[in-house]
Amino acid sequence: MMGMQARRWFAPWWGLGMMAFISFGALAQAATDAPLDRVEVRNWLLRIHEAAQRRNFQGTFVVSAGGQVASSRIAHFCDGANQFERIESLDGQMRRVYRHNDLVATLWPGPRVAVVEHRETLSTFPALLHTDGDRLSDHYEVHRQGSERVAGHEAEVLLVRPRDHYRYGYRLWSEKQSGLLLRAEVLGRGTEVLESSAFSDVAIGVKSQPETVVQPMKRLEGYRVDRPTLSKTDYEQEGWVYKQKVAGFRHVNCVKRALGASAASAPGGPPPQLLQTIFSDGLAHVSIFVEPYDAGRHGTETLMSMGATQTLTRRHGDWWVTAVGEVPPATLRMFVQGLERKK
Repeated sequence: MMGMQARRWFAPWWGLGMMAFISFGALAQAATDAPLDRVEVRNWLLRIHEAAQRRNFQGTFVVSAGGQVASSRIAHFCDGANQFERIESLDGQMRRVYRHNDLVATLWPGPRVAVVEHRETLSTFPALLHTDGDRLSDHYEVHRQGSERVAGHEAEVLLVRPRDHYRYGYRLWSEKQSGLLLRAEVLGRGTEVLESSAFSDVAIGVKSQPETVVQPMKRLEGYRVDRPTLSKTDYEQEGWVYKQKVAGFRHVNCVKRALGASAASAPGGPPPQLLQTIFSDGLAHVSIFVEPYDAGRHGTETLMSMGATQTLTRRHGDWWVTAVGEVPPATLRMFVQGLERKK
């Protein structure tokens, strides 16, 4: 589009020719703004998601939320069916995370503490989908918004608008050649940016170096190693039902684990359990944690916000419920209010 100075020079002559140009531009803009159909939406988002799983890349990514900024170095390698990943925090306390498929080791070199566990990792930047994406168009409208450069790479821009008030919107920057997500914003009302994640630099297609992940996971001498055990279960088997669910969110996982030594338990009885149930609409996810109420550890009911992430805590009879998710507060309340103990 012409700058203001160019418009002044051409003002006497643009006449009908410029009107034709404006009409063509309006049509092109309308085509760009037209929402993608269901198949296009699924293909775009699956391409972004699969790039995070199957591409080799490494770089620095920065997360900004609630007035706080944190940066990390990330490297991801794919070797056949195997995935290897390492993440090192660059701000605050030193923390390194290593992942080989579903085996995750989190190391804190300062206090010499390591947590090693098998877990199904939730999709986080630069991955995207929590489900297969088939029903995303029921709850989101996706528009293409041209292209921009991010971290030195050309990227396609997608605007994801929610169809209701139960979820947030997104703006996504997908690298043109690979599909890798280079930048993502979570949007509140209008274009308010609640949270932003972006690569400040990234190299795509780097040489796979799985040994840089596997070897540190084995060198744990001098660390106090905690190996929590997660057991897959179902919330109904554990005595819970959701009388009220939020449209579009489906149950995707449920696990339980023993609480730490600080949790109160009956003398001679088994340690109390923490139950985590995860729901997702494909992009956003909500985790509901349920544990026995302990007056010594649990305080008053609260609602806290950090960027796009909301945390709601509430007592439920003999139980304490914590709900966490990148959703509006009203969505968390609906989940918690719909939770009931089986009689």
